[in-house]
Amino acid sequence: MKYMTWLPPQGMQILFVLFLSFLIGLEREERKAADDHFSFGGVRTFPLIGMIGYAMAALCAGALLPQAIGFAVIAGFLMMSYWHKLSSSSYAGVTSEMSGLATYLIGALAYRQLFWIATTLTVASVILLELKTRLEEIAKRIETTDILTLAKFLLLAAVVLPLLPNVEYGAFQINPFKIWLVVVAVSAVSYGSYVLQRMTKGRGGIILAALAGGAYSSTVTTVVIARRSLADDRPHLSAGAMLMASGIMYLRLAALLALFNQRLMTRLAPSFIALAALGIGVGWLWTRRPDVSAAAPAEGFAPKNPLEISTALLFASLFVAMLVATRLALRFLGTGGLYSLAAIMGVSDVDPFILGMTQSAPSATPLSVAAAAIVIAAASNNAVKGVYAYAWSAPRARLQALGLLLGLALCGMLPLLW
Repeated sequence: MKYMTWLPPQGMQILFVLFLSFLIGLEREERKAADDHFSFGGVRTFPLIGMIGYAMAALCAGALLPQAIGFAVIAGFLMMSYWHKLSSSSYAGVTSEMSGLATYLIGALAYRQLFWIATTLTVASVILLELKTRLEEIAKRIETTDILTLAKFLLLAAVVLPLLPNVEYGAFQINPFKIWLVVVAVSAVSYGSYVLQRMTKGRGGIILAALAGGAYSSTVTTVVIARRSLADDRPHLSAGAMLMASGIMYLRLAALLALFNQRLMTRLAPSFIALAALGIGVGWLWTRRPDVSAAAPAEGFAPKNPLEISTALLFASLFVAMLVATRLALRFLGTGGLYSLAAIMGVSDVDPFILGMTQSAPSATPLSVAAAAIVIAAASNNAVKGVYAYAWSAPRARLQALGLLLGLALCGMLPLLW
C-alpha cells in the first residue's frame, strides 16, 4: 500500500465512499435496464449522493444538524422523483429512493470512520435489492400466523426476559430470570421444529415429520404417527418413525443440558448422543423394511403453534412445580423418592422435570443423583410412549412400536451402571 501513502486520509475515505455507493448504483442501473418503468438513479447518481453525504459531514465537522438538513434536501429530491414515477406509470415502488437515502448515510458514516457500519449497510442494501424477486416469493408463502408466531417468540425472548430480576427468592431459590430463560430455550427448540415443519408443509413424509416432531415433542409425535398408521397401514415405516422421534428426544435433552448445566451435560451427553444414534439409526433401518401395502405413506402432520403465551406460562408453572417437588422429594423421601418422581414424570412431558434437575444440581441435588434421575425420566418416557403406540397404532404396527420403544427404554437405563 506504499504507493497510496501520498493520498491524505480524506482521499482514502472518498475512494471508499465512491466504491460503496457505486456498488448500489450498479445494482440500480442493472435493475433499471431490466424494468419497463421509470427508475431513479444509476452508476452516476448514487456515487454523487454518497459524496454529498460525505461532503456535508466534512463541512460541518460532523455536527448532526447540518447533516440532517442535507438528508432532508436529498429526501426532497427523491420525493420529486417518486412523484414523477407515480405520474408516469402505475408502479409505486419506493426502493430506489430509499437506497438513495441509505447512500447519503454511507458518506456520513465514512467521514466518522465507521467503515464497518458503512460496509454492512452497503452489502445489506445490495443483497436486499438484488433478491427482490426471491424475497417477494418468500413473503407470499409466509402466512399471517407465521408472522404472529415469530412475534410471540420475540416477545418471550427480547421483551419479557430482560425485565425479569436475576435474583433467587424464597427457601426454594426461585429465580424468575432463569425460569423464563428455560421457557425461552425450550420455545426456541420447539419453534425451530415448527418452522421446519411449516416450510416443508408435509412434503418430507413421515420420516421428516418424525425428526422434526421429535425436537418439538416426541410424545406428541408418537401419538400422531400411531394414529396415522391406521390410515396408511405401513407398520415398519410407522414403528421406525416413532423410534426415530424418540432418538431425536435425546439430542434435544443433550442440547438443553449444555445450555443450563455444563457438569450434567459432561456426564450425560456421551450416553445421550449414543442413545440418539441408536434410536435414529435402528429406526431408519426399520423404516427401510418393506411393507406389503398399497396405501400411500402418511404425510407430515400439521404442528401446533408452540409459542402460545398460555403454553409458555403453563410450562413456567410446571417448571416451578417440578423444581419445588424435586427438592421436597429429596428432602423428605430421599434419593428413592426422587427416582420414583422421575419415573412418574415419564408419563407426560419430561422437559420441566429434567430442566428442574439442571437448576437444582449440584447445589440442592447431588450431581450423580440428578444425572440418574434424568436417565430414569427419559427411559420412563420412552416406555410410556411404547404403551401409547400400542394403544393407538394399527394392529400390525402395535407390537413393533412397543418392542422398539421398550428396547430403547431399556438401553436408556444402561448409563445407570456407570
